[in-house]
Amino acid sequence: MYDKLDLTLEKYDELSLKVSDPDVINDQATWQKYIKEMSEMEPIVTKYKEYKKAKTGLEDTKQMLSEGGMDEEMRDLVKMELSELEETLETLTSELQILLLPKDPNDDKNVIIEVRAGTGGEEAALFGSNLLRMYTRYAERRGWKTEAIEINDTGMGGIKEAVMLIKGKGAYSRLKFESGAHRVQRVPETESSGRIHTSAATVAVLPEVDDVEIDVNPSDVRVDVYRASGNGGQSVNTTDSAVRLTHVPTGLVVTCQDEKSQIKNKEKAFKVLKARLYDLKIQEQNKEISEQRKSQVGSGDRSERIRTYNFPQGRVSDHRIGLTLYKLDYFLDGDLDEIIDGLIASDTAEKLNN
Repeated sequence: MYDKLDLTLEKYDELSLKVSDPDVINDQATWQKYIKEMSEMEPIVTKYKEYKKAKTGLEDTKQMLSEGGMDEEMRDLVKMELSELEETLETLTSELQILLLPKDPNDDKNVIIEVRAGTGGEEAALFGSNLLRMYTRYAERRGWKTEAIEINDTGMGGIKEAVMLIKGKGAYSRLKFESGAHRVQRVPETESSGRIHTSAATVAVLPEVDDVEIDVNPSDVRVDVYRASGNGGQSVNTTDSAVRLTHVPTGLVVTCQDEKSQIKNKEKAFKVLKARLYDLKIQEQNKEISEQRKSQVGSGDRSERIRTYNFPQGRVSDHRIGLTLYKLDYFLDGDLDEIIDGLIASDTAEKLNN
């Protein structure tokens, strides 16, 4: 581990010199590349420098004790300092191990969230609407931007399907564990007998991908345009602004009618198509990974039940980490961090054990 840390520190120092070179500064593309590399290494470098400083302090303190020549009171103080430095080194070592874990290359990306009503009819659609609002509020709390791509509503306040883009640094790292089946237990407003119903909605979280990461052959995509339906501006039902993309090799279909402009709808639809194709590629790779190496927080299987929202008891339970919170209203208002932090901590622990 320490050889790797020394190499990282050495490379960071080399880059520090390069970004100050006038020739590099004049080449903005190269300069930006080096700055990005330094930014990624900085947390490790800073922590390693803290470690080296603490280690030097520990060695100096041990040297003082071995030399003797001090009264008992001073010796007790030095022993106390030695104990504190040993604890600091232990903490810094653990933090460095975590920082050196392989980083998910998608963690800093924007995300595309797809919410679909599952079993439960209109109640499932209403719950899907609750989930869409929950993620919208979470994005607002973190200062991220949201952009609707497609919303297929029921006309009664629920959604059959919704696709939303969330733009923000680290969005995927925080939301990637939301993929799966979300179950709700509550008394529907339409239920006169007051019986508790169970219904579900599924969530898929996909990283927004660049063109270089997924290549879509235009000849593989059939593009259909049609008149949008539902709520919208004056031109929503009078122009062929809605777009439907069909990826012939896989059969994937993406629609978008959120914008009045056909061009903008087409751009958004292609974003979703590329994300879905990339997700298919990742899912295929994951199937090749042995069960023993899969994270305990879940494989990302869309059918896996990950969480239950129980309205009568006001609780939300995440089944992957066994965490239950009795603050359902706050959670549905976007206060997700406690469970998300728990999922990230569990995933990190699993990686450290492998």
